[in-house]
Amino acid sequence: MARTGMAIPVLVVDGLPLAEAAARAGLQFIPAENGSALEFAHKLVASGKADACVAGAVYTTGDVLRSALRNIGLAPNVRSASSAFYMVSPPGADVNEVLTFTDCAVIPYPTAENLADIAIAAAEDRRLIVGDEPLVALLSFSTLGSAKGASVDLVRDAIRIIRERAPDLAVDGELQGDAALAPTVAARKSPSSPVAGRANVLVFPSLDAGNIAYKLVQRVGGAQAVGPILQGFAFPVSDLSRGADREDIINVAAIAALQSAGRAGHRAP
Repeated sequence: MARTGMAIPVLVVDGLPLAEAAARAGLQFIPAENGSALEFAHKLVASGKADACVAGAVYTTGDVLRSALRNIGLAPNVRSASSAFYMVSPPGADVNEVLTFTDCAVIPYPTAENLADIAIAAAEDRRLIVGDEPLVALLSFSTLGSAKGASVDLVRDAIRIIRERAPDLAVDGELQGDAALAPTVAARKSPSSPVAGRANVLVFPSLDAGNIAYKLVQRVGGAQAVGPILQGFAFPVSDLSRGADREDIINVAAIAALQSAGRAGHRAP
């Protein structure tokens, strides 16, 4: 990453063997003080001595989340942390080049308030990471009253909360997946929707739905899945799979750098 100019990577190490190995490899590093490398790295971000933290290759998602909540905390007006995958469509796909899928890794059974947090945080991060205007669709098996059920009511409640908290956000729901993405379907099912047929942020009603969807789109549809990207924290915090390879780490670190650059004006001097 240093060679590309994206960021200055600093490895936080929690033992002499790792410090010696980092020194031999010519890596810039900082020894952790009074605790684990993860906790110390998050404290560096909280204090402004680092701009973002990428972790998870040797820690579980639960470890990363708990430490980030203790040491960094949530952004103002956010009540719950969540995650997103950025799905990069294969060439020739008849959808937006990059789609935000959220939440796919953190909240198993979100409440309406959770869904509102997820949608608003995903929209804010999309502006920083992709650079376009977020068009948010809350997904369901129903489109604007075509069916009934508890999960449909949940999504409708979330839409009401989002519109109260973020009145300028382009958002709609409940929408079925095809109504959210396909203009021809949207023209039939939801012609007056401000986002139907061109949504780029897809908010799933449960972790089951989101996790299954991103893996199917990745494995069957051939999309590249970048993430999970944690969202809702006061400063950029990233999580990696413990099976992450070098490309995964670089991609997530690049997104953390974009998040940090976009939020630079919000950090107190």
